[in-house]
Amino acid sequence: MTTPPPAVAELGHVGLRCHDVSRQLAFYSDVLGLTVTDHDERLGIWFLSARPDTEHHELLLAEGRDAPPGSRLIQQVSFRCARFEDVLGFHRRFREHNVRLDMIVSHGNAVGVYFFDPEGNRCEVYWRTGLVARQPFVEHIDIETDPEELLDAIRASVERHGATGFTEASYRAWTREQAVAADADTAEEAGR
Repeated sequence: MTTPPPAVAELGHVGLRCHDVSRQLAFYSDVLGLTVTDHDERLGIWFLSARPDTEHHELLLAEGRDAPPGSRLIQQVSFRCARFEDVLGFHRRFREHNVRLDMIVSHGNAVGVYFFDPEGNRCEVYWRTGLVARQPFVEHIDIETDPEELLDAIRASVERHGATGFTEASYRAWTREQAVAADADTAEEAGR
């Protein structure tokens, strides 16, 4: 009898080191609505969860970030929403709190609002559409559009591009810019 190979069930949590843990804590609890489940001020760590009855923590905030502000350490941290209306609500809340947005897109299989936390970590709130689309699939959308019209447009786009994936030219250019900037940062680091 052979033992099945070990398998990961799901991502449990992400830990972020912070320059200003109090500011980050306020953002993730007040703006995103995560619940603080535990903390140890002596150690400078805070545990937060969107589902405290099921998952003790999905995000850990810790003091001690020593990378200079503007350093790119995380590509993104994504938070799944149960309803499309939640994504719409977060978009409104982000505007009310002057949260810096990155992009608002359809991934075909999801609708996402990308934003930056107070320390510049790129994050996303998203809702799964239930549609199947090969990735990458990045189509900028106007989230101010009537929700039913927007979802109809997303379905139509997935019908056209779902099997092959889709990326807009502006996203491809943005991705290249990120790679060039990362290469320049690496070269600068190597020269020190």
